[in-house]
Amino acid sequence: MNQRYLPYLLLAPATLFLFVFFLYPFAQIAVQAFTTEGGLTLRHFQTMAGNWKFWPTFWNTVILAAIVVPLQLAMALSMASIVARLQTGRSAILYIFSIPLGLSDLAAGIIWLAIFEQSGFLNSMLVGLGVIAKPILYLGYQNVWVIFVAVILAELWRATAIVMVILVSGMGLIPKEYYEAAEVFGAGPWKRFLTVTLPMLRPSIQTALILRTIAAFEVFAVVVALGGTTLPVLTGETFNWQFALQDKSVAAAYALVILAISIAATLMFLRLLRTPKGATP
Repeated sequence: MNQRYLPYLLLAPATLFLFVFFLYPFAQIAVQAFTTEGGLTLRHFQTMAGNWKFWPTFWNTVILAAIVVPLQLAMALSMASIVARLQTGRSAILYIFSIPLGLSDLAAGIIWLAIFEQSGFLNSMLVGLGVIAKPILYLGYQNVWVIFVAVILAELWRATAIVMVILVSGMGLIPKEYYEAAEVFGAGPWKRFLTVTLPMLRPSIQTALILRTIAAFEVFAVVVALGGTTLPVLTGETFNWQFALQDKSVAAAYALVILAISIAATLMFLRLLRTPKGATP
C-alpha cells in the first residue's frame, strides 16, 4: 500500500463515525428546524421564543452552567493538587475521588433526591437532632432555589472528578525542573502554583472547561430527578416538545440553540486559553 494514503486510511473510521453520529443527525435536525411544508421558515424558532417558558429555561441553564463550571474547576484544581503531591496512597485517593464517575446522571440525581426529599436523610438527621420538629418539603415548587442548590450540589459531586482527572494528567506532564527552579528563586507553594502550575496547565484547563461547559448546557437527568418540571432547563424543554407536545420541529429548534451556545462557549475558551506557540506541555 502506498504510504501516502496511510494517514487517510487511519482517519477513515473516525471520519465515518463523525458523519454517521454527528453530521447526518445534525443535518436532519437543521432540516426539521428550518423547514415546513411550504419551504424555509423561522416559524419554529418564533414558536420557541414566544413560549413563556423559553426565557426562564434559557436563563436557568446559563446560570446553572455559570455557577457549576467555575466551582468544578476550583474544586478539581484543589483535588488534583492534593493527588499530585502525594507520595504514597496516590492511586487510592485518585480512585476515591473518581468514584462518582461510575454513576449515571440519573443515578446521581436519585442519590441526592434521597437526601433532600421529605422522608430523606437530611430531614431524618435534622429531626433526630431536634433542629426541626417535622420534615420539611425542600423540593416543592415553593422552593425553586432549593432545587437549584440541590442540582448544583449533585452536579459538583457527580462531574468534578472528570475535570480532576484531566488536570491530574496535565500536572503529570509539567517538568519538575520548573518547580525546582522556582523554589531556588524563593517562590513558595502558592507562588509556584500561580507562576508554574496554572500557566502550564492551560491546555488541560481549556479541554476541561470545554467538556464541562458543553455537558452543563445539556444537563437533564439530574434536574428531572430532583425537580421534575419545576426547574425547566433547555434539554428538558427539548424533551418536552419532542415527546409531550409532539412538535419535533420546535424540539429541533431547541437543540440548535443548545448547539449554538455550546459552540460559542467552545470558541470563547479556545480564544481566551489558547496556548502560545512554543509553550509546553
